[in-house]
Amino acid sequence: MKDLSPRKSELDPIEIASRDEISALQLDRLKWSIRHAYDNVPMYKRRFDEQGVHPDDLKSLSDLAKFPFTYKNDLRDNYPFGLFAVPRDQIARIHASSGTTGKSTVVGYTKNDIDNWADLVARSLRASGLRQGNIIHNAYGYGLFTGGLGAHYGIERLGATVVPMGGGQTEKQVSLITDFKPDGIMVTPSYMLNILEQFHRQGMDPRESSLSVGVFGAEPWTDAMRKEVEQAFDMHAVDIYGLSEIMGPGVANECVETKDGPVIWEDHFYPEIINPVTGEVVADGEQGELVFTTLTKEGLPMIRYRTRDLTRLLPGTARSMRRMEKITGRSDDMMILRGVNVFPTQIEEQVLVTGGLAPYFQIELYRSGRMDAMRVMVEVAPHAANEAGKSAAQRMLVKRIKDNVGVSCEIVVGDPGSVARSQGKAVRVIDNRPKD
Repeated sequence: MKDLSPRKSELDPIEIASRDEISALQLDRLKWSIRHAYDNVPMYKRRFDEQGVHPDDLKSLSDLAKFPFTYKNDLRDNYPFGLFAVPRDQIARIHASSGTTGKSTVVGYTKNDIDNWADLVARSLRASGLRQGNIIHNAYGYGLFTGGLGAHYGIERLGATVVPMGGGQTEKQVSLITDFKPDGIMVTPSYMLNILEQFHRQGMDPRESSLSVGVFGAEPWTDAMRKEVEQAFDMHAVDIYGLSEIMGPGVANECVETKDGPVIWEDHFYPEIINPVTGEVVADGEQGELVFTTLTKEGLPMIRYRTRDLTRLLPGTARSMRRMEKITGRSDDMMILRGVNVFPTQIEEQVLVTGGLAPYFQIELYRSGRMDAMRVMVEVAPHAANEAGKSAAQRMLVKRIKDNVGVSCEIVVGDPGSVARSQGKAVRVIDNRPKD
């Protein structure tokens, strides 16, 4: 793989500023954001007043812990525009979630918000090893989902050429990658496996493709998957992190020279890690739930938003700003089987290191008697597609999950192509347990 480390002159000055400079900027911007939310969003004024805190109480960064949390349900309860902090006619763009589990969560951006978002995605792409003049294939979904347009504007802000492919049409994805010869691709990691499969189906060597960087986000993924993709394509695979409530893609991004966890762009987002049960702030380096406060958002300021993502904060390495450990899962994705906490990423890790299996899986939760049980559907790799290969892989995966995750489960090894493919975000867990 090429050395794509950026030169110091290519970085924004704040990326290599001192911690004191970063903290001073954060405090100044945090005071503005708290006041902006209190003065312009009725829910925040009510919450602050009920908790007996006022924007003037924020004298230091640690004072933020006095203020109440914001939850995803707050966006649903104030649907559609109740949390906007500017008049509706100052909102330049609206995005929203799919609403598959209830009302959509709606987010709005002013023109300044859109400009900041584009700047931060461009910064993220530079950190990933991409540059002005590159061609970048954008396979994130367009529309109300923040991924497609968020990536698109950032690619253009970088000065690169965007191929606005969107999700799906995997055969066409491969054709365009082959014909247009992009330097980078932005896509969910699970869908990148579909693209890899299509390369093989067409008898093409993915290592001969032009791709030098894959920027993967929108779902948790493991270092085992990073290794799988990097070896398959002979390219760098880096993690981009974001969520629509805070901005979209580009809240944090790994640096290609270290690949040691996404750097949080702390000049725009203030991170905390809390104990997910008690809500208490824990020290840097301790595991917990990630909480964000926006520092520059005009349209939809978020104060202490609970992301449900589980991680820890780590010191800066390639940049002065702190890193977050790669997301291992979400507190609301966690499965509890016979007292053991299980995350889909743990299952993925074992699938990827089990010989004779393709890198596709799906988990089914069901009820066996009075107990919850788990079934993992996987598929045999083409080179081992026989009964002996299936049986050997099945036994090995049962043992790996028992030894490394700590639960017993049923493994179903299907033929190549038997596991449902993702056209965007992967559906990793199907819950068929009765609703008690």
